[in-house]
Amino acid sequence: MAATADDLRIATYAAPLNREGPGLLLRDILGGDDPQIEGIVAIIAQADPDVLVLTDFDYDLDGFALAAFAALFDPAYPHVFALRPNTGMPTGLDIDQNGRLGEPRDAQGYGLFNGNGGMAILSRLPIDAGGVTDLSALLWRDLPGADLPVQDSAPFFPQAVLDVQRLSTTGHWVVPVLPPDAPPFAVMAFSASPPAFDGAERRNVLRNRDELRLWEQVLAGDFGPLPDDFLIAGNANLDPLGGDGDRAAMAAFLAHPVLQDPLPGQPTADWRDLGIGMLRVSYVLPSRDWQVVDAGVVWPASGGDGPDIGAHHLVWVDVRR
Repeated sequence: MAATADDLRIATYAAPLNREGPGLLLRDILGGDDPQIEGIVAIIAQADPDVLVLTDFDYDLDGFALAAFAALFDPAYPHVFALRPNTGMPTGLDIDQNGRLGEPRDAQGYGLFNGNGGMAILSRLPIDAGGVTDLSALLWRDLPGADLPVQDSAPFFPQAVLDVQRLSTTGHWVVPVLPPDAPPFAVMAFSASPPAFDGAERRNVLRNRDELRLWEQVLAGDFGPLPDDFLIAGNANLDPLGGDGDRAAMAAFLAHPVLQDPLPGQPTADWRDLGIGMLRVSYVLPSRDWQVVDAGVVWPASGGDGPDIGAHHLVWVDVRR
């Protein structure tokens, strides 16, 4: 299933590589007998991407879990990258305004601990870690045109929250990749808040939309010149046709003149057991300068008698320059 020697396969996968406490993912990887991890590794090995963006991977400061996971493949992924995510990052404030402190929803992004359900990149090509642009610390209020939540005709967030609340639930990264015999390209990775689990203020719906708006402004050059070639990859948690959230915003983003949509209408997650249905939430969107050779979603990624590896499915796109 791998791309040809002349092509690159870029993939994203919201595989549930998260646990309930720090160090537990590393424990399970090193244990060598976790059916969920084995199932996820089999899916990734089947797709065999050159660059993979994981959008639900627990972060640790020393990168031990990521290095151990990369070593599970044959050949092992020689290049890995991760930054401290906003998920679980303490704020010390009552972000969700429920009168209690220190809960997962009081973090910069929902998380049981800092690093819970972060992002990571595996690559067979070198990564220019020193050239990464990290937009994850941008305050939500500082996004031009930010649509901040309102309740009862008043701002939902007090000023103290506005002064610290970041826009990115997990992160927004622009990561340069360095093919040995070709010009560099950039992977723009993110994992957005699900547009659910909020109240009348619709703070998660609005945040999800503004996380997409940040990419729109990056594409407009508001955060500096665009790379010559790039791909946006990750979990937008937003379907242009169904589910909750600003569907029209996702549809407009997919029609952006500098992007290509290789898989229109293709669902990437299966929540039928919850009565939600199948939705398209994960994306790999190449810039217009790429030639899209092929694209697909690895189905099925769960069900039957196999391990529970979650509702999300791996999305891959083969590109050529």
